Amino acid sequence: MIVAIDGTSASGKGTLAAKLAQHFNLEPLDTGLLYRSVALSMLTAGDNLEDQEKAANHAASLDYKSMDSPRLRNSEIGIASSKIAAMKAVRLILLDFQQKFAKNPPNGRSGTILDGRDIATVVCPEADSKIFVTANIEIRAKRRWKQLIQSDEPAIYARVLEDLRERDTRDSTRQNAPLRKDSDAIIIDTSHLDAEQTFEMARKYIASRDLNRQRG
Repeated sequence: MIVAIDGTSASGKGTLAAKLAQHFNLEPLDTGLLYRSVALSMLTAGDNLEDQEKAANHAASLDYKSMDSPRLRNSEIGIASSKIAAMKAVRLILLDFQQKFAKNPPNGRSGTILDGRDIATVVCPEADSKIFVTANIEIRAKRRWKQLIQSDEPAIYARVLEDLRERDTRDSTRQNAPLRKDSDAIIIDTSHLDAEQTFEMARKYIASRDLNRQRG
């Protein structure tokens, strides 16, 4: 089983993917961490984030098993990663890894679940279940602001909101694999849903799709 989850930043897709992975015994992959890891690697090396050749080199030499640095979650890396994600060479390198991961579940899992921006449209167009997660931008900004405050990062709501607007624009207008809903995906708007309600909606949808798949 392959489950594809796409959506806007701070919409709750990461939390949803984690809960679904546990419920359905799927191996999860937060594909955003791949781009964040490239961004962190470049910043650590002091490289220019606009240098596509160096970005591709960092992507090619990335240690996919070490994506657990707390720095990957901070706002600076998030902003930098959205610039990296717009680079065609980087996307092609990371695309190969994502597709191999999706088709070869590690750790004896029964399938995989990937969340990102282009999973259903580019990475796994053959996914068994496709979900597009979104929410009102003001609500998303408030969620992100609370996350930053809880992580002891200095954050101003107005700035967080503006960063999200810029991120949405970059994600949806970039030339390479822009953020968009796949025609086969269901939409889950989490603006007024908590994590458990969101999970239940997705769980029922995936279970129904899986049952139909087994019936042929």
